[in-house]
Amino acid sequence: MNDSVGVCSTLQFQTFEREAQHQHSNQQQIETFNGADIVASPRSALIKRGADMIIASLALLLLSPLLIAIAVLIRAESPGPILFKQPRYGFGERIFNICKFRTMRVHMTDAVCERQTSRDDVRLTRVGSLLRKHSLDELPQLFNVLRGEMSVVGPRPHALSTRVEGLLLDDAVAGYTQRFFVKPGITGWAQVNGWRGELDTIEKLRQRLQFDLDYIARGSLTMDLWIIWLTFLCVIRDPHAY
Repeated sequence: MNDSVGVCSTLQFQTFEREAQHQHSNQQQIETFNGADIVASPRSALIKRGADMIIASLALLLLSPLLIAIAVLIRAESPGPILFKQPRYGFGERIFNICKFRTMRVHMTDAVCERQTSRDDVRLTRVGSLLRKHSLDELPQLFNVLRGEMSVVGPRPHALSTRVEGLLLDDAVAGYTQRFFVKPGITGWAQVNGWRGELDTIEKLRQRLQFDLDYIARGSLTMDLWIIWLTFLCVIRDPHAY
């Protein structure tokens, strides 16, 4: 299993190697990406929405004991709400409230993400650190999927005030807003390829964007299922999670 888990940081388009020949490998390609080329057909959109509903519903049903246990642990360790809601940009740059299990002390939560979560962040509770290590704090986003605000797989949504090297994300890298051509996801192609954690350099943002645009250009149900499987492996052990 440990050999399989290493895929989270080392897998670089192995399964989809042939299709990946057209990935956007430099800044100029990001700038000239044509959004019109990736508009999903009604049939594709219907299939993805149906898959989202089935996967999210089954996951909530199967994971309900775990969700209840996490809620009890959060409430037992620190006072305050069990869930943390934060505005994020979604499909078409529409703003929605993302749901997560609260991982920080109430008086230290950051509703607009003026400060990104970092490794060994003092704002995290003990339960919160454990949840983030295994990405379990993201599970309430299954409700966002049922509401149609998110997909199970897609580019991860960023908070409104997230900055990298002092710049808002759409100012830092040209083409960033092309991520909004699809719904954001609980997990994504960039994340299972090791691009997760704090966005502290423009280069990290550029790398994530390249994976996001590659997914947008050639995403499919098969690719979604593969990403979900890789996400499961990452949940077991991912050195980039904190």
